[in-house]
Amino acid sequence: MGITPDTPIAVLAHGTRHLSLVTETWPPEINGVAMTLSKLAEGLSGRDWQVEIIRPRQNGESQPQTKSALQHLLVPGLPIPGYAGLRFGLPVAEKLERTWTARRPDVVHIATEGPLGWAALRVARRMLIPITTTFHTNFHRYCRHYHLGWLRGAVTRHLRTLHNQSAFTMVPDAILRKTLQQEGYRNVVVLGRGVDGALFDPARRSPALRAAWNARDEDPVAIHVGRLAPEKNLGVVVAAFERMQHRQPNARMVWVGDGPELAKLQRRYPHHVFAGPRRGSDLAEHYASADMFLFPSLTETYGNVVPEAMASGLAVIAYEYAAAAMHIRHRENGLLAPYGDTETFLRNVSELTGEPRQVRRLGTAARSAVMANSWEAVSAAFENYLHLAMQGGRNE
Repeated sequence: MGITPDTPIAVLAHGTRHLSLVTETWPPEINGVAMTLSKLAEGLSGRDWQVEIIRPRQNGESQPQTKSALQHLLVPGLPIPGYAGLRFGLPVAEKLERTWTARRPDVVHIATEGPLGWAALRVARRMLIPITTTFHTNFHRYCRHYHLGWLRGAVTRHLRTLHNQSAFTMVPDAILRKTLQQEGYRNVVVLGRGVDGALFDPARRSPALRAAWNARDEDPVAIHVGRLAPEKNLGVVVAAFERMQHRQPNARMVWVGDGPELAKLQRRYPHHVFAGPRRGSDLAEHYASADMFLFPSLTETYGNVVPEAMASGLAVIAYEYAAAAMHIRHRENGLLAPYGDTETFLRNVSELTGEPRQVRRLGTAARSAVMANSWEAVSAAFENYLHLAMQGGRNE
């Protein structure tokens, strides 16, 4: 009988396995990719895998700070333009070859399309080590937001060439899988994302935090969590909140995150609350203390913040794609607008403002909708794809 991603782990497992995970971002850096990879690595570590993280040394880092048994190989890197605090790894092919010769991994998983990822791909192929990849970020769609639209075709070809040399390219949803297949990607498989329902919980709602925002119990609070950057379509958040204020003058707008647009937003909207980057239980408290989550980004591969907001009991307003399309049923557990339809997005926000019972109903249903998506199940699926790659499997 052939092996599939649904084959039980007990059938596939055979002693301790060794994974080398190549990435350019890792906690405490705050983004969905870093969080997802750390959850997957820790999940595998708990399933009798030895996991080595190969990544650039972070700013000011002497030794990797980790509370788990994961091993880290730090490589030189340089700052990524426009992404303060993030670095891209240099193509240290010789170092990788020495490392993998001394301790050969069973499989290499590449989660970066930069120079470090390409070096890892070339070395692993030369050493005949199985390779898998993940497609995490729509760099080719970001080009136009950074006045580099003329590079889109070249970037698309660059990404496709890298990913098509792996046994599997993992994406978070079927919509992105179809899109990449239409662009010539092969061996694309869906690996979902989990959400920590114990961390992101409506019970973390804080009257003290709302008071710090100058919001009374009855005042509607909208929140946006994420990187404050041009590709995040933040003008729609501003326009949506203006509609809220028109109906509810006491409404409050809270921004959680950092990025190149922060200073401009602070200058233009001094009456908004800018909470900066938040982590862990502090982040969860910020989610739960709001009422509505505004997420108009059009460039996500998934958008981890959507299920986090839903698990926190918020009424989410988003476009119908990526994580929102997967988890939200319009008017049942959130509100959706067709992809790119700004007027419908704004109308959804306006209609929900001033309807506290509807907000609470959607938030309650939202939490129920995402609670079945555990990281344990996602880690098990990830492990099976790794085993398939190790046995020469492809999705062709």
